[in-house]
Amino acid sequence: MKNNRLLYILLGLVIVLIGGYVVGKKQGWWGKPAGTEVTAAKAATVNIVEQVSASGKVQPETEVKISPDVSGEIIELYVQEGDSVKKGQLLLRIRPDNYQALVNQQSAVVNTQRANVGQSQARLQQLLANAKQTELTYRRNASLYKQKVISQADYEAAKAAYDASQEELNSARASIRAAQSNVASAQASLEDARKNLNKTTIYAPVSGTVSKLNVEKGERVLGTSQMAGTEIMRIANLNSMEVRVNVNENDIINVHLGDSVDVEVDSYASKDEKFRGLVTSIANTAKDALTAEAVTEFEVRIRLLPDSYRHLLRTVNGRTVVPFRPGMTASVDIITDRKTGVLSVPLSAVTTRSDSAMAASAAGSGGPRVRVGVGGRGSSGAAEAKPAPKAADVQEVVFVIRDGKAVLTPVKTGISDFQNIEILSGLQVGDQVVSGPFRAVAKTLKPNEAVVVKDAKSLNKEALKETAEQSK
Repeated sequence: MKNNRLLYILLGLVIVLIGGYVVGKKQGWWGKPAGTEVTAAKAATVNIVEQVSASGKVQPETEVKISPDVSGEIIELYVQEGDSVKKGQLLLRIRPDNYQALVNQQSAVVNTQRANVGQSQARLQQLLANAKQTELTYRRNASLYKQKVISQADYEAAKAAYDASQEELNSARASIRAAQSNVASAQASLEDARKNLNKTTIYAPVSGTVSKLNVEKGERVLGTSQMAGTEIMRIANLNSMEVRVNVNENDIINVHLGDSVDVEVDSYASKDEKFRGLVTSIANTAKDALTAEAVTEFEVRIRLLPDSYRHLLRTVNGRTVVPFRPGMTASVDIITDRKTGVLSVPLSAVTTRSDSAMAASAAGSGGPRVRVGVGGRGSSGAAEAKPAPKAADVQEVVFVIRDGKAVLTPVKTGISDFQNIEILSGLQVGDQVVSGPFRAVAKTLKPNEAVVVKDAKSLNKEALKETAEQSK
């Protein structure tokens, strides 16, 4: 009986031990080295090229939109999309019938007004002769009236006739001036009509290539006198191309005129073709946001350097054809800074900590102990919500591995690329810093915590294995 009881007790202990082992294995209570497993890298001198990446479209540097000044039907179209044109070359004609009729009408009006001027001038000559006669009669009667030869009634009749002739003269002169004004107005209308007639024939304002043709022969178009008018075509200088990209407001302050640019056009990505460019324009005003949540961006224009695509140029029918077409998608890396032989660490090794965390680190390493996040008023001791650290209270830091511990170390950084970041102060060449995992560096790793350095491959394998075990 005693033997059976002892056997049951031993069996129970074995079951408890096995269960405890399984649970402890899943919880990570044992089977791991003492310390957080991390990857590490040493501070070293490297060359760093700081870049701002963006994407956009290839467009001609110069592109002229052509719209007619007058409305009507296109009766002749002399070019096609892709044709080369010279400045002053005839592009198309709009039906001129209505505009020719208006010219004829205004010409008739001018002639009529000129005839009116002639009639008014002839009448003026008649009135001048009449006025001269009435003036002589008036002066003679005035002299006779003073001599008491004629009656007052005769004198007043002569004076009235003289005054009337002067009024008629003034009226005739005014009529002539009005008729001359009408002639000038009619001539101005005739000139406008002639200009509109001339505008039915459209010529190329610049030399280039017809990059876009929106109309066909027989279509009706609206002139710019009626709102925006119809865009007939675009003429572009395809020998000078640029990439237009939108750059985030956080990066735009690093971009400067003249910065070198590496350009990759999607159409040539499969051929591993890369091109060079220069920043030629940076917008002063941000692009209009479609929504309040939209990212603020600024347009940057990058000229594609001909030397970088000269080997792709072709000659067709005596015309040089460039390898780019308006609207092609391109990705750019704008080189904003370049330094050689600077002290750096992997980008993943640098994180931020607030001043309170730095104070806690000092306390943990033997410095004055600082109490964080505890009520300071009265004696209630009630915990208060810890406010978010201000930007000025946040420092860039790295974890330097010393004696198997992660020592929180403030650093001052400079430029960075996609892998490394420049260290201006805080580290020396050869210092070993924690470079991963990201969660450990950014959140979970505590100052002066014990760490075990592993290579990235084995650390990733163990993490995957642990995840698989915990999911069982």
